[in-house]
Amino acid sequence: MTALRSRPVLRDVRLISAKTGYGVEELISELQRSWRYRGDVYLVGSTNAGKSTLFNTLLESDYCTAKGAEAVDRATISPWPGTTLNLLKFPICNPTPYRMFERQKRLKKYATEAEEDLSQLEQNQLNLLKKHGYVVGRVGRTFLYSEQKNKAAFEFDADSLAFDMENEPVMVADKSTKQVELTPQDVKDAHWFYDTPGISKENCILNLLTEKEVNIVLPTHSIVPRTFVLKPGMVLFLGAIGRIDFLQGSQSAWFTVVASNFLPVHVTSLDKADDIYQKHAGHTLFKVPIGGKERMTEFPPLVAEDITLEEGAGESEAVADIKFSSAGWVAVTPQFKDRLHLRGYTPQGTVLTVRPPLLPYIVNIKGERIKRSVAYKTKKLPSLVYNLQKKKQMKI
Repeated sequence: MTALRSRPVLRDVRLISAKTGYGVEELISELQRSWRYRGDVYLVGSTNAGKSTLFNTLLESDYCTAKGAEAVDRATISPWPGTTLNLLKFPICNPTPYRMFERQKRLKKYATEAEEDLSQLEQNQLNLLKKHGYVVGRVGRTFLYSEQKNKAAFEFDADSLAFDMENEPVMVADKSTKQVELTPQDVKDAHWFYDTPGISKENCILNLLTEKEVNIVLPTHSIVPRTFVLKPGMVLFLGAIGRIDFLQGSQSAWFTVVASNFLPVHVTSLDKADDIYQKHAGHTLFKVPIGGKERMTEFPPLVAEDITLEEGAGESEAVADIKFSSAGWVAVTPQFKDRLHLRGYTPQGTVLTVRPPLLPYIVNIKGERIKRSVAYKTKKLPSLVYNLQKKKQMKI
């Protein structure tokens, strides 16, 4: 028994976004097929992984009972780690054959609809979600409790809608006052879905930041990659929390930053880099950390690590990502067969990781090079709603 308990069984892996709804309906279907109604379900993960957002999304979906969606308060959403202090829960909907049949009917109907078939409210909600991600999914309800029947079929407002582009909180409707209460009969023999407090990660840069700084570092909208072309002897700063020195290479190379677009990137020469860091770290130019010399006295110094990247695959394919803890990463694209010597810096107590490129062709998502600049114009790809038909063609 001890050996069995030490080997957890991995049933499935799903790529989802609780913010935009992408893949959530498929996750629900898989949970209903594989786990059915055999017991409770616990949502476990690191801080800032989006557990509370997923809890709120599932609360408003077919995974929760129709009455439970009105009776249970939503989880607190905040970029600050560890805000889920209580063990929140909602009653899981029993996936009976009838309910599964009706659910599949709704999903098939969703798949045949085009955007122009939706109400103006639903279209507005979709357009808002498209700002928060490149892939969007519609999360709906098959069965509604009496008070919900006048609501739109598609109503989704995860934590991404609580912050605007300026990272200032936006007032949202207070959903804490519940008109409906679950009776003992409603929860008799019920199985529950639990949200749990996040597990803090060691060596995470978020542990060093203030709440205001976390708001800047954690992206609240879809990330637009920023590409820069550097020559040997140049330095790239990611705020004041990350640095890459391009020490040696036979040709220029491309560095694509994948991080919150509120976190500034600055490129300078190697001989000026230390002076610029000393002068501007803690101030508005670098943004993070913020608080002047007093803040920087308590912030750990940047620690260097040498990096060697072997033969490049060419100007359209990255060879590695340099990851700065939870702040993001930089995809490095050398010229064909070029070998690069770099030096990466990250705050003491955090981890700098070199890994195979997660998005090897991301360097191609860039506009024209800005005149007399090392930067390229940014380019945002259009969003895709995966369970919605493309625009219907007009019949002649």
